[in-house]
Amino acid sequence: MIETAKGVRDFPAEETIIRNEMMNKIITVFENYGFSPLETPTIERFSTLSAKFAAGDESDALKETFTFTDQGERKLGLRFDLTVPLSRFIAMNPTLKMPFKRYEIGKVFRDGPIKLGRYREFVQCDVDIIGCKTMRAEAELLLLALDVFKELDIDAYVEVNNRKLLSGILDTVGITQSHESVITILDKMSKIGLAGVESELYNLGVAKEKTKQLTDIFDMRGDRHKILDGLKKIMTTDAGKQGIAELEELFSILKDFKDNIKLNISLARGLSYYTGTVFEGFIKNNKIKSSICGGGRYDNMIGLFAGNKEFPAVGISFGLEPITEFMKLTKLKINKTVTEIFIVPINTFQESLKIAQQLRKAGVNTEIDLLDKGVSKNLSYVNSLDIPHVLFIGEEELKKEKVKLRNMKTGKEELLTVELVIERLA
Repeated sequence: MIETAKGVRDFPAEETIIRNEMMNKIITVFENYGFSPLETPTIERFSTLSAKFAAGDESDALKETFTFTDQGERKLGLRFDLTVPLSRFIAMNPTLKMPFKRYEIGKVFRDGPIKLGRYREFVQCDVDIIGCKTMRAEAELLLLALDVFKELDIDAYVEVNNRKLLSGILDTVGITQSHESVITILDKMSKIGLAGVESELYNLGVAKEKTKQLTDIFDMRGDRHKILDGLKKIMTTDAGKQGIAELEELFSILKDFKDNIKLNISLARGLSYYTGTVFEGFIKNNKIKSSICGGGRYDNMIGLFAGNKEFPAVGISFGLEPITEFMKLTKLKINKTVTEIFIVPINTFQESLKIAQQLRKAGVNTEIDLLDKGVSKNLSYVNSLDIPHVLFIGEEELKKEKVKLRNMKTGKEELLTVELVIERLA
């Protein structure tokens, strides 16, 4: 039996059309904000992917990395995101002008569990700002995310937190276990709930009273200002206080854009390279529970690739898979082809080919019968793909310097000049 590997898929025309449509809309927003394209390799040295300042020893991303060796016995891996390759690129090109604003759309790979909207090969759509220390960069990316949602006609929101705040909470409570391990558990809050988090913290060895303190903090209610004010009263560490200050600065910049930007103090993001703000986007009231975008600030990663030179950085990544899964569930009509008109030559292939070229040059997506299938079989083909128009070109029509255009939705036929057909469809 021939089948694909587990967790990867083929995309027939109707799915690829949706995906391309989504990517084009996302690119439109990226470029509207002044981001330029970059392309990096799918394959990286494993030492790059596995460095402690990249995935992190305890991260799911490293555990899920596809690895192999080349013929020279060098250990390699498939990239698990687009951020680590970007960091390597910046380190290799230290003369780039700052701020460096780039976007990249490409496939990434993770050997992880499979569920609706999550696969082992998937496309990420990333934007990053390198060289800006202030919360203005985060603010721009959050506004960009809201504009992407609007462009895609998705009712979605973004949750925001700060890793310094998270670490400060753990220190304030007196957590002695690995902070990365605890943060990984806290990051599952939306998936396994408060009780599930408590159970995993017990299993990690966190004392019951400290677990209760943590869950009480993460169960705080109220608007973002009330929650941050409450955290100020209990915070004992400078890092935690700095995290609160950064969130307050961010929300101050975004005070005129309050809708669909929410504070979630349990949000961690799974990768250890984040140093400050983190965020994730979700579709409201939807079967797709996976986040549709996520990112954050990673000020230390590029510098560690580049001899400790300072490269403040922040980015956000949009997941094409959950977005297209949502579109398939909600879109009323899915195009099966990009063809706008199908030409049926009736003993006039040479002349019809010239007309097809006229239509194509005018920007009309045109297909022509190459198999002499006849009218009936061609109409069956056209109907199967929902092609909206058919052009019949026979000898009698050509004598009149006209062609017959049929609207497949209404069945209406008209005898028109080629110029008028182009005017109608272009």
